[in-house]
Amino acid sequence: MAIRGFYGIGVEGISKPMNFGNLARSAHGFGASFIFTVAPAKTIGSPKSDTTRSQDHLPWYSYNSVDEMHLPDACRLVGVELTKDAIELPSFRHPSRAAYVFGPEGGSLSPQMIEACEFVVKIPMNFCINVAMAGVVVMYDRMRSMGRFAERPVGAGGPVEPLKPHIHGKPVYSGGARVGERRGRGRGRRN
Repeated sequence: MAIRGFYGIGVEGISKPMNFGNLARSAHGFGASFIFTVAPAKTIGSPKSDTTRSQDHLPWYSYNSVDEMHLPDACRLVGVELTKDAIELPSFRHPSRAAYVFGPEGGSLSPQMIEACEFVVKIPMNFCINVAMAGVVVMYDRMRSMGRFAERPVGAGGPVEPLKPHIHGKPVYSGGARVGERRGRGRGRRN
């Protein structure tokens, strides 16, 4: 399954290496391009919960502060936080180039991090969940909304029809000149 764009997964102020390991393993499994931490409360090292050893397969970045954080060009920072004015995840259009940042266990994203985020989204729940679980929900939503999958059936169960192959249209331009008949407004008018 190929999805255009890239994304990274990060946490601010993480204090439990095992939770970070679970998040990193899930990010690796969902095809994240990089992982990052901002002002971790503890040294992360190589958590035993990261059984895929994701640090061997994708870049890990660690920043001491929000000001030090540096994302790839045109990468849009998306905070995931349970706030009153955050966008509900099912209604959010994911940017093709994004970095998702989660708050620490038992805490929230810092005001400085919220200010740095272009978007803040929330998982529509009554209370916070484990950071690794929240990461999985966001990555699944990104994959589901940006990937190509067979249509869900009206009734319970799996797809009734397989995913149809993508069909590319005919070229509109070739060598800088328009190919074929003109379409749209004014078609067929004589001047």
